[in-house]
Amino acid sequence: MYSLLLAVIYLAFISLGLPDALLGSGWPTMYTQLQVPFSYAGIISMIISAGTIVSSFFSDRLTRKFGAGLVTAVSVLLTAGALFGFSVSGSFYLLCIMAIPYGLGAGAVDAALNNYVALHYSSRHMSWLHCFWGVGAAASPYIMGFCLGKGLGWNRGYFSVSMIQIVITAILFISLPLWKPRTDEKEEGTEPERAEAAPSKALSLREILRIKGAPYILITFFAYSAMETTTGLWASSYLVQYLLMEPERAAKFASFFYLGITVGRFLCGFVADKMGDKALIRLGSGIVGAGILLVLLPFQVTTPALLGLVVIGFGCAPIYPAIIHSTPFYFGKENSQALIGIQMACAYIGSTFMPPLFGTLATGIGIWLYPVFLLVFEVLMVLTSEKLNRIKK
Repeated sequence: MYSLLLAVIYLAFISLGLPDALLGSGWPTMYTQLQVPFSYAGIISMIISAGTIVSSFFSDRLTRKFGAGLVTAVSVLLTAGALFGFSVSGSFYLLCIMAIPYGLGAGAVDAALNNYVALHYSSRHMSWLHCFWGVGAAASPYIMGFCLGKGLGWNRGYFSVSMIQIVITAILFISLPLWKPRTDEKEEGTEPERAEAAPSKALSLREILRIKGAPYILITFFAYSAMETTTGLWASSYLVQYLLMEPERAAKFASFFYLGITVGRFLCGFVADKMGDKALIRLGSGIVGAGILLVLLPFQVTTPALLGLVVIGFGCAPIYPAIIHSTPFYFGKENSQALIGIQMACAYIGSTFMPPLFGTLATGIGIWLYPVFLLVFEVLMVLTSEKLNRIKK
């Protein structure tokens, strides 16, 4: 049962990653057909992320009442329906409406699964869990690029992914009996009290912010998510508008970023327990910086930028899961569940406001600003994570 449920959880995280790169890879074609400004991708992204913020704040209550399995299944069903709505939408305003259930479903499943794995599985599975998110995120630009290249249109790209989501939803509902709370069946090497570590009541936001070092990890999560989401959303547009690459080719190459995340998280799973979360975060941050510098090179040729996207993705790989897994170490197991929920919210705030901010800046200043914008959040992430490390030695 343990291995079967783990496989289902991995599948659920593929479903979480599948929609994430569709908008960025399809937008260079979508905005011309919808007859809206280039920067409007940020509005759709903002609505999606706003929904994830709302659902993440309520995820703890929902999970306590209905269980992680049911919350996950219903959430994926919401995203499947939203993606189908995208596929039949012919106007920008309908896309905005469909973005609401899309965001609500994505936020709930993200927080529920991260909490469940943090309580019941070891750090290597946290890395591999997010690796499977990368599998979905890397596959969707390829699906979109294939549909664009065959002349099927961006609508067919969304339709194809919605059908995959519906299949995954069916599997999740069938697997609900596997999600029963386990008190005697734990992974070898995990601490016996881990599953009982959740506090008896939820902490308020004020109580969380009073915990020593909590603001630093929240800012770190905000900066990381702003950098990662902006990278993925605007990669295709940067390749098309600045490096003059064809839209269908750019959509496929934009998946290199998510491919870097996927491969990196798979490899991190083998060394996560040995290296430790702090070392993984530092290593990942350094690699991200190197990748951004490659994209920043002042040459209008594609090779350094494409390599840079891979390197950025590879550097991003350990950071997100390592921050989540380090939360009990920094703040105690009794506070970890509450902290993880607020961390998700801070991540979504970064995802909500920073990509549209870049879209506005790119419209007014130029798409060349892309790597500079990423570098700002890379520096902020490093500064706050190191400040946290100095507090908790």
